[in-house]
Amino acid sequence: MNSKLYVLPFLLLIKILTAQTHLHQIPDSLAAKSFDYLDEKIYENKNNSTKASLYLYSYLFKAKKESNWKEIVYGYQNILHQSPVELRLQYADSMIHFAKKSNDQALIGSSFLSKGIVYYSQKKYNEAYNYYIKANEHISKSGDKYLIYKVKYNMAQIKYYLEFYDEAISLLKECIDYFRNQEPRPYLNSLHSLGVCYNRIGDYDLCSKTNLLGIQECDKLKIPEMKAFFEHSEGINQYFKNNFNTAIKTLQDVLPKLNSNTEFANESIASFYIGKSYWKLNAPSKAIPYFQKVNQTFNEKEYIRPDLKEVFELLIKYSKKKQDLNSQLYYIDQLLKADSLLTDTNKYLIGKVHKEYDTKEILIDRAKIRQQLIYERYYDIVFIGIILIMFLVIIYFTYKHFKTKKLNKLKFEELLKKIEEKNVPKPRLEKSDLLDVTPQAVETILKQLDKFEREKKFLDKNLTLAKLTVAFNSNSKYLSKVIYHHKDKGFVDYINDLKIDYLINLLKDSSTSQNYTISALGEEAGFTTTPRFTNAFQSRTGISVSYFIKQLKKGKI
Repeated sequence: MNSKLYVLPFLLLIKILTAQTHLHQIPDSLAAKSFDYLDEKIYENKNNSTKASLYLYSYLFKAKKESNWKEIVYGYQNILHQSPVELRLQYADSMIHFAKKSNDQALIGSSFLSKGIVYYSQKKYNEAYNYYIKANEHISKSGDKYLIYKVKYNMAQIKYYLEFYDEAISLLKECIDYFRNQEPRPYLNSLHSLGVCYNRIGDYDLCSKTNLLGIQECDKLKIPEMKAFFEHSEGINQYFKNNFNTAIKTLQDVLPKLNSNTEFANESIASFYIGKSYWKLNAPSKAIPYFQKVNQTFNEKEYIRPDLKEVFELLIKYSKKKQDLNSQLYYIDQLLKADSLLTDTNKYLIGKVHKEYDTKEILIDRAKIRQQLIYERYYDIVFIGIILIMFLVIIYFTYKHFKTKKLNKLKFEELLKKIEEKNVPKPRLEKSDLLDVTPQAVETILKQLDKFEREKKFLDKNLTLAKLTVAFNSNSKYLSKVIYHHKDKGFVDYINDLKIDYLINLLKDSSTSQNYTISALGEEAGFTTTPRFTNAFQSRTGISVSYFIKQLKKGKI
């Protein structure tokens, strides 16, 4: 049941709402009909809004009359699929309300997932993620495999948005294996997303291969409407293969097939890459109208993603060449707005600087243009003074930001230099430094510490001074003194520094470890909690773990 997605006209919603206002019972002819019967009738009458609304309302009314929570949820789900975008959250909330009454974990999880999907379709990624997490909490308890993989698919979309493409690919491959012989549409959706991920990691041949398979599977499974999404993906892929004319033709053919109300994101992306293709072919006058469509979608839907920001850069360049100061200023403001929106939406993008128009340069250009326009429009000197003061404040804070960034870079480079330097053993102190410890005891403990370090026993999570004392057959007082005098630090700092040094070398030598989570790295180094790990790393190196990994990935070594 409810495996079909019905697409009915907007008039249908009006009729549903009218029915809910005036009808108080199911028509006699439908009173004894089953939910399956009503569901089939809704599909059969998808082009007859009057009849369809009657069955939709009868389905929901029957479920409410019987206090059948599951069917009530399905009833609202049917209406949600057929309603305008702006009303879908309302029906999703109704699904959640009645699902909770059922105490059915799968039904509750499915309702949360539906609301997350509505948020995702509106490109509200933070809200979507939060509801996916809620859905997973309930679905994981239910054992419902279909819903479990549905959550995996939607989490893969979030991973894709965050640019964690390898993680997204792994999830999508699991979904493809599960859905392939069971759920045709989810299978095709997963296949399409996989091809898009291949494009983002630069494997364009594998992307083309996946798109071709998707088109063939659409024919095989008799779902022709899905072809447009694979063609859309391939059009973008052809741009990256430098086949610009092919990209233009493919994407122009796809555009009329996209519903501008529900597929505004794909429409915007297609316009962007058509424009980029014309730009590469030295035809900027043909590119600009497509770039302006991207800007229009940004204004109307607030839809943007990192690669689309380049449209504002190109529009700025075009306006500058045309000496259109007003347009130049407008598109600079649009670029800043896009940066701000992406930063607010996704914390992983904070600090990411635009490759050609970083924040400082943009602010300087904006201030210059505003100042020029002020002179051109004969603004008085007081207003000019205010603008200059604001500009200086912005420059001050921008300077502080880049100064901090430069300092972190220096710390990173110093750390790499220390890693490359050979460790020179420190001269051992004379007997007078350890008056109450015999030279033989000191020598024995130092040999045991050397072996302890070579065998990496410091990675033990439960290691304590008392435990190490027993292992060395010594006493804690002697061991603490030897460590303090010969390692120049207390026991806790000694152990933590060994763990951090081990992890630094691991991250430097193993690209795989650079993809671990912070929590997993802490586990690997033998820390009992993530905060203890991050604090120890900062104390040892002067920079954060995430910054260190980020610099390694940039190829700073």
